[in-house]
Amino acid sequence: MPVLVSAILLNKIFKDHTSVARHMSQPQSGCNTWLEDMINTISPGVGKQLLVGTTQNNPKCRKQSPKVNRRVRCFSGFGLAGESSSANFRDFAGLPRDVSYDPGLGGEEDFHYFGGGGEDIPDGNEVHAGEVIDYFPEPPLAYEDGYTFLGLFDADENSVYRKMNLYYPFSSRRDWQLAAWLLCSGLSMGKIDSFLSLEMIKDLPLSFRSARELHGRAEMLPSGPHWKSQVINTSHPTKSPVILYWRDPIECIASIFNHPLFHRHMDLTPRKIYSTAERLCRVYTGWMSGNDAWDMQSAIPKGATLLGTILSSDKTNITALTGDRIAHPLLISLSNIHMNVRLKSSTNSFVLAALLPVPKFIHKKKRMKGMLEDRLIHQCLNIVLEPLKQSARHGLAVVRSRADPNDIEAYFREAQKFRLNGVDKPFWWDYALADPSRVLTPESLHHLHKEFFDHDAQWLICAVGDSEIDFRFSVLQPITGYRHFYGGISKLKQVTGRCEREIQHYIIAISADAAPPRVIAAVRALMQFRYLVQSPRIDEEDLGRISGALTEFHTNKDAILAAGARRGKGNRHIDNFYIPKLELMQSIIPSIRNSGVIGQWSADITEHAHITEIKDPARSSNNNNYDTQIYSDIEADVETEDVPIDPTQHPRQTTNYFEIAKALQHREVGSVPVPPRSFVNKRTAFHLGYDPSIRSITIDEVAIKFGLPDLRPAIANFLQREATYGHQHVHSISGPRRAGSTAVLPFDKVQVWFKIRLQEMDFHDTHTIKPAQTLNSVPPNNPWILGRYDTVIVETSAGYPWPSSRLSGHTIAQIRLIMRPIGKSGVQWSWKDQFLMYVQRFDLSNDRDPATRLYALKQAKRLNGNRMGDIIPVSQLRAPVQLVPRFGATADKRLSAYNSLEHAAEFWLNEFWDKSTFFALSA
Repeated sequence: MPVLVSAILLNKIFKDHTSVARHMSQPQSGCNTWLEDMINTISPGVGKQLLVGTTQNNPKCRKQSPKVNRRVRCFSGFGLAGESSSANFRDFAGLPRDVSYDPGLGGEEDFHYFGGGGEDIPDGNEVHAGEVIDYFPEPPLAYEDGYTFLGLFDADENSVYRKMNLYYPFSSRRDWQLAAWLLCSGLSMGKIDSFLSLEMIKDLPLSFRSARELHGRAEMLPSGPHWKSQVINTSHPTKSPVILYWRDPIECIASIFNHPLFHRHMDLTPRKIYSTAERLCRVYTGWMSGNDAWDMQSAIPKGATLLGTILSSDKTNITALTGDRIAHPLLISLSNIHMNVRLKSSTNSFVLAALLPVPKFIHKKKRMKGMLEDRLIHQCLNIVLEPLKQSARHGLAVVRSRADPNDIEAYFREAQKFRLNGVDKPFWWDYALADPSRVLTPESLHHLHKEFFDHDAQWLICAVGDSEIDFRFSVLQPITGYRHFYGGISKLKQVTGRCEREIQHYIIAISADAAPPRVIAAVRALMQFRYLVQSPRIDEEDLGRISGALTEFHTNKDAILAAGARRGKGNRHIDNFYIPKLELMQSIIPSIRNSGVIGQWSADITEHAHITEIKDPARSSNNNNYDTQIYSDIEADVETEDVPIDPTQHPRQTTNYFEIAKALQHREVGSVPVPPRSFVNKRTAFHLGYDPSIRSITIDEVAIKFGLPDLRPAIANFLQREATYGHQHVHSISGPRRAGSTAVLPFDKVQVWFKIRLQEMDFHDTHTIKPAQTLNSVPPNNPWILGRYDTVIVETSAGYPWPSSRLSGHTIAQIRLIMRPIGKSGVQWSWKDQFLMYVQRFDLSNDRDPATRLYALKQAKRLNGNRMGDIIPVSQLRAPVQLVPRFGATADKRLSAYNSLEHAAEFWLNEFWDKSTFFALSA
């Protein structure tokens, strides 16, 4: 059967997979072995050994076999590995430097020392005050006889032309931009020709006039790792031949390691972090901070570089609704890349290493088909990962079954005795240091969030009742930027990981008092466990809290069965907790100690990669022979890729009001509005719109509009405190009203804003800025007949920094008015260029509820029954927070999303609403 291949989208027809491979090996093909040929051309005699880390022409250094391991972890030295017997090599300690620019990739051989305090601290892993770091005593050595992506790019046959034209073989940047867009647009050859034939396009000074010429120029560009194909012989018949398409994993890792995007975002030295100088409490962050990296570095030759290889594989649907076409991609990345960079989908840190076959075996028993498919996957992984295994193979003892693996039914029965799936040769059987119990790390998307919705959420839906819990979700006051479940959660279908996280924000506070206390306690303990293990920094004390949360769940889980809340298909009761994902939670604490925090292994990024690496290329194909066209489309994307400048930035960049406020301070007087609309106080940035929502309104009018009868005396009391204590005074929200309702003020009118944006630094990393949160203070209108007022944490006492002081020196308040006084002409008053707000306080209960472990709150009131409110500077705000009405056993049906925060008598301070809030407020 002919195979249709879009080689750099050329849509060429090939007779079979052998013809495809032959095409890929042609010297002038864009699918060829350009990388390996270029290395051999530049450094004759070195060949592939340069890829896997050797030292050349240095009598003090001898060649080392590269060391590689899996999942999740592999270690190898790409132009970095080496061993030295010279003590003088230790004299070059310092920061890792760039490989010197050399188009010939030659030059004098030198090395760098990646060790001690000289190594850059990885992004997202900043050293906190008092922390001590012990680096591996014999760190890796980096030799400058390697190559870089840009070095190869500048050394190819067309580099001479790029000295005059950086975008060669295209004539200019605009010419390249149009070519890149056409190549990645998914347009067919005919449609590209039609586009180029337009009169408007003909007038452009393009270097190509047809699709064929465009693709010819694209093939002149360097490509990524080349593809290979192989027919897989199976012991049992299939409906169609089984063909594996794959790329050398060494080349894939090299392309990632040498990519300029990840320069200065690599972590190469194992380390142990301690919270104090006494070294009693370990801190775990990325993979290099765990025990496994330290132990593996100890097991490999001195000076070798440890590279952790992450493998991710999961089936994904190519066709929508109909077609039944499935792809099984294998993605590869490096765990050495800083976690906050690798987990951004925009950095493309995961590379497609293989398209594993999805065969249809011919067998009368469905379970045997599944076992044969599992065997085939491991057989293919053995082939794909063989280059990595060759670097680490030292010989391992293998236990064999008494049953013949070729007698699949007998072998399956024998395997079932040990709860195994019948794979006779798992791909890691001859893989050094690849212990599945260690390299198969926990993963938050499936092990935590999927487990939550499949089990925890269903327990509470059963315990509370689907109609009751749906109503409670529907009447929560909406928060800008957060999903509101107007229809509840019990009928949700095709729930995504994001939706599962959003439900977690509210479900504990919503279910309180409606389910048995021990059921709430059990689910809340799992929620605490789930939040704690997602922290980017975990120390031994945190591990104690994590262990305690899991123990508390097991102590109370029998209440779930007693309440009849655990049910299966057909609503039948289940009287056990045989839940594999629940059992896997026992392995999370050991995994954190061995491999670092589990957030770095999240499948969110690889699930997104299925779209960019598989589904998008498949949609641009002709819907036949997907595999060959997918890898060809990837080749084209690699050649026309526009590399972003900073991998720490997201394509949808977060507006940084800290930087904006800093920039405004250096602007010329008169060029920016006074007062500045963006300003900073401690760890919080504030931003108001350039134009107020109400440009001018009298004090009495705004008091009526916002329903604040004591606004005038509150302002008078504020001015009196300012005059007594000074502008640096931190105002509380308490005390009697000393001024009367007719108090005279130095101003008559104010400007009013209905919204303010508040931005915080990340709880764990002050270099990371969270997206700004919009807070509303909107007067009554339709449908918000009582107004829309959001809640915040407010600083009320000096000397209690947020968030380290938690709620000490702080209180919970509701924003009722945001204003700026307009001073009278000729009246001197220092607050005329500042922003103020009227807030109303909530009183916090002394103790947490024993089931939810949440604080209960009530509206603070004065002796006359009015709510207690005061004027404070906007700069005293610290963080947004969510309050959930305490519904009781049955929610009041008069409540709605527009009045629940005004009519409810009591509230829960919802710590689970946001992870930063959780870490700041949780005990």
